[in-house]
Amino acid sequence: MQLDKIITYHKAMSDATRIRMLILLADGETNGQTLAEKLSVTPATITHHASKLREANLIHERRDKNTIYFTLNDAFIRSNGQATADLIFKNKKEAPASMETEDKNLNLQKSVLRNFFTLDGKLKHIPAQLKKKLIVLEHLVTELEKGRSYAEKELNLFLKNYHPDFATLRRELIMHQFMFRESEVYELNPREMWAKWETLS
Repeated sequence: MQLDKIITYHKAMSDATRIRMLILLADGETNGQTLAEKLSVTPATITHHASKLREANLIHERRDKNTIYFTLNDAFIRSNGQATADLIFKNKKEAPASMETEDKNLNLQKSVLRNFFTLDGKLKHIPAQLKKKLIVLEHLVTELEKGRSYAEKELNLFLKNYHPDFATLRRELIMHQFMFRESEVYELNPREMWAKWETLS
């Protein structure tokens, strides 16, 4: 695939809201109102970003009376993603990621929570290893309310209750898609957007 086509593809995806829309659409056809509710934006915002994605051929639309439904253009997204990887890595080949069994993942999760949290629920220290860090972050956000908006000061107090370095924890939550931030207000992302520690080797 030509470089200019790859650039066009990535320009269409160079927006956090559009990426979040695509992640949600990976679960199947969804209407604009549902997307707006899940992402805590206005329907007009969804319409705007959907037009950008449609122009880049990343999604399909269909109208049913007054409701517009969106679906991923799976084949196009996969082919462009693969074309980008091929361009970057060229002749390099990556081994397929190893998958942990469900039982092994559960045992690891229990082990990490036991080793990194005190009996009264305090975080001893932030794990350096990504997989363990994601397990810890996932555990923390399960204590937050879905759909509730948190002022930065409020979120800091919540995180400080677990560990004094609340600023690092807050940044990690954003970085790994557990939460999103807009105008110093924080809210949980849909669970399907969270970084998946289970897929890491």
